[in-house]
Amino acid sequence: MRHSIRSTLTVLVSALSVLLVSGPALAYPPPDQVSGDTVVHDPTMIRTPAGYVLYSTHGLLEARTSTDRTTFTRAGSAFRTPPAWWSGYSPENDPWAPDISRERGQYLMYYAVSSFGSNNSAIGLATSRTGRPHSWTDRGIVYASAIGFDHNAIDPNLLVDHRGRWWLSFGSYWTGIRMIRLDPATGKRHPSDRTLYHLATRPDEPYAVEAPDIVRHGRHYYLFASYDRCCAGLDSTYKIKVGRSSDPAGPYVDRAGQPMLTGGGTLLLETHGRVVGPGGQSVTRDAGEDVLVYHYYDGTDNGTPKLGLNVLGWDSEGWPYVR
Repeated sequence: MRHSIRSTLTVLVSALSVLLVSGPALAYPPPDQVSGDTVVHDPTMIRTPAGYVLYSTHGLLEARTSTDRTTFTRAGSAFRTPPAWWSGYSPENDPWAPDISRERGQYLMYYAVSSFGSNNSAIGLATSRTGRPHSWTDRGIVYASAIGFDHNAIDPNLLVDHRGRWWLSFGSYWTGIRMIRLDPATGKRHPSDRTLYHLATRPDEPYAVEAPDIVRHGRHYYLFASYDRCCAGLDSTYKIKVGRSSDPAGPYVDRAGQPMLTGGGTLLLETHGRVVGPGGQSVTRDAGEDVLVYHYYDGTDNGTPKLGLNVLGWDSEGWPYVR
């Protein structure tokens, strides 16, 4: 009897150890319930006086609207026609990974034009008074990379820091995440600070870090980035990691203190249940909450890319987690 009890306890301890090791993956909540047109890649969302508007990769920057952050309706695209310069970077005139924000009384959208696997890429800027579909005016190229560069000008994200300085982070593979200063008067590259800052990479090829999004919380800036393989349906291994810094330009470190420039990054969200390869994320502030906006591949729908929304919580040490 004593031997039986000991064996049972051994099995229970072993099972508990497995749960503790794999706990974070098991603890992720499902995405918030959404409906309507939710097949997206690289979503970005903002709340306007007329309701929510969400933009995503492809289709002249696909647009969806919502009144309640739950039901989304396809509403055309950001642009009616492609700007002439796009064709120099994408023969298909196929823009990627928009980033929407509102500054100085207007809406700004930074976005990338490229082709898969190439770093002949450019980041453009468009502006709008309303942020609504078909209301955008293109303002041209902000930054470009070319074949032979050690970085890639895609996946842009605007940050306005606590001192009013404007920053644009961007990049993927080709040594990871980079950043430049912008001129708030134009939204283009700063005329005197021409530094190309380096925020995150990893030591192993192909240096799969992309899709930066930086937000301020408390006294820190948090860099959210997507790691590993995107855009492969159920074979995708995308995941979201985060690091933080007291300065917008870094250095960013993870919870354990490892710099993101040496492969660090605290895991925020990864494959769980039907949610495969979550990434391509942005963070938006809405109704006093930080909302993580991302895509994932639906394991119950043949790997179709879907919209994911989750509110972020912040723990006692100031690190974000998915609620």
